[in-house]
Amino acid sequence: MNIGFLITARLKSSRLKLKLLMPLNGVTVVEHVINRAKKIEGCSDIVLCTSRHNQDLPLMRISKNNNIYYYAGSSEDVLQRMLDAAEIFNMDYIIGITADNPLFSIYHANLISDAVRLDSSLDFIYTSGLPVGVNIYAIKTKALKTVCKIKEEIDTEIWGYLVNRPEIFNIKEINVDNYFQREGYRMTLDEFDDYSFFNSLYGGFPEGTVVDVLDAYKFLDSNADIVDINKHVIQRDLDLSAQKRISDFYDKNKKIILGIKEKIYLE
Repeated sequence: MNIGFLITARLKSSRLKLKLLMPLNGVTVVEHVINRAKKIEGCSDIVLCTSRHNQDLPLMRISKNNNIYYYAGSSEDVLQRMLDAAEIFNMDYIIGITADNPLFSIYHANLISDAVRLDSSLDFIYTSGLPVGVNIYAIKTKALKTVCKIKEEIDTEIWGYLVNRPEIFNIKEINVDNYFQREGYRMTLDEFDDYSFFNSLYGGFPEGTVVDVLDAYKFLDSNADIVDINKHVIQRDLDLSAQKRISDFYDKNKKIILGIKEKIYLE
């Protein structure tokens, strides 16, 4: 079984321009993500998955400088870009994270890697209960191919509703232990206050440290003022009308989708 790690990354953000290139304790945001990915056991390749747009060229250079691969694909369709990268690098499963999450859980990524090796019938596996930005997932490439074959959505930046369909796929949710949970902690990068939060957090560790999530918690538990920096930021989600449209599509076309899935899984 070939498990790869995909980092989805672009530099198009309008809320916080070039946020992935911003420094956190001497290392860019995206390089923090790369360094964490290198701690995941059993991954054949790490691939930074970006677009063909010229503005994303710095991400390609960073990939080369950090001795990982990159793939430049669709600028809008994140799922298709991920599928193309997975197929080029012959991945049976993708463990993935967006580069907005420089503190994703290495421990749980390794749990997920072990889980798919033990049960290759899994299509989509994800963690829940961790703070925003710390959760991690894996998806079978054939499941991703099925979704890309049938979906009507083009802009798939927020794509979880297209994949987390237990009526179609074999889904596993990993509910994390209580000591990994933190109510109200926000650990993803979308706005300037998120950056201020991360900058203060990483400032509590030696330069270049790959910060363990539990060590980050310990620091934040003793520095509530840092937690408060970005508590007010509301996490973006797919609007309710789009969620309903996707659910209605799956309900209406369930038999057809299952047939397409069966053919793809037999390939």
